[in-house]
Amino acid sequence: MMNSPVWPTFKRPLVAIIRGIENHEVEDILTVLVEEGFEAIEIPLNSPNPWVSIAKAVELFGSKVLIGAGTVLSVDDVEKLVAVGGKLMVSPNTNAEVIKAAAAHGIYSMPGCYTATEALIAVHSGASALKFFPAGTLGPSGIAGIKTILPKDAVIGAVGGVSEHNFADYAKVGIKTFGIATSLYQPGDDAATVREKARGIIAAYDVVYGVEA
Repeated sequence: MMNSPVWPTFKRPLVAIIRGIENHEVEDILTVLVEEGFEAIEIPLNSPNPWVSIAKAVELFGSKVLIGAGTVLSVDDVEKLVAVGGKLMVSPNTNAEVIKAAAAHGIYSMPGCYTATEALIAVHSGASALKFFPAGTLGPSGIAGIKTILPKDAVIGAVGGVSEHNFADYAKVGIKTFGIATSLYQPGDDAATVREKARGIIAAYDVVYGVEA
């Protein structure tokens, strides 16, 4: 089994998912996210000109926070991500070859899974963290059930249907890592709008998980 790097220790293990961002918006939107406390940012590959945006994000913020790509579906995508300096590979599915490619390049991986079988394949392929997706249909109890058969040190994240309104439900089953998408950013949002959303999300997380600002 090949292992990707061990998932980082974040003050708040929240991955900002900025799907649909335009290249010219990267600096303003990511500046806000970094200032408000996000330490990992994902630009999905089904965004406009994603590689340009990821390269720009790496150039501007790569020394401060973890920058990567989402909706990574192939080994070729992993190679492109490495070429532009990205350090985080997030996928919606469990593809052992993609996970192993990320591990081989020494970048963090957070593959998507939905079943116990997929979660174990991801773990055995060397995933840094697991992304249960869509978490909204599994719910905290569904993820908690699968969690019982996973290694104790597996980092379990929930993505899809997660917002500041249900952190407490996930906290009850020991889940604290999340990918935050539409509740944080939607295409067309300006920096002020994203800042307001980010502050609400961070504040709610801090209350539920006892994080000191």
